[in-house]
Amino acid sequence: MDALSPLVFNGETLLVAVCGLHMRGYPLEKQLLAHDARFIREDETAPVYRLYLLPTTPAKPGLIRTSQNGSSISLEVWEMPVKNFGSFTALIPAPLGIGKVLLKSGEEICGFICEGYASESAEDITSFGGWKGRFPLR
Repeated sequence: MDALSPLVFNGETLLVAVCGLHMRGYPLEKQLLAHDARFIREDETAPVYRLYLLPTTPAKPGLIRTSQNGSSISLEVWEMPVKNFGSFTALIPAPLGIGKVLLKSGEEICGFICEGYASESAEDITSFGGWKGRFPLR
């Protein structure tokens, strides 16, 4: 699927940043598609994040904003109808959630974030630059 230009925001859609199993080709992409989302582009966070491999089944990434030693993390930006956003976010298990993600451009959009306590029992995978760097598609 080619990247598309985002629709003009008119209160009917919003942008959502995903950085793991919801990306194209990964197992949870189907949840985005089931909520009528469409891929817009690949992007990166501002260099203020750490990425953790959460000890879940299946393994999931946890994106945590930090005040020091942050890096840019690769992600995807999707567009979703606002009317589907609530039912989509209801599928997200703790310690993950939706919050504001700061992109390298300075834009803040909705996206997957992780509660800080989860990093205590997780492997720091920030050096891979993103989920695809640690778990490339085969």
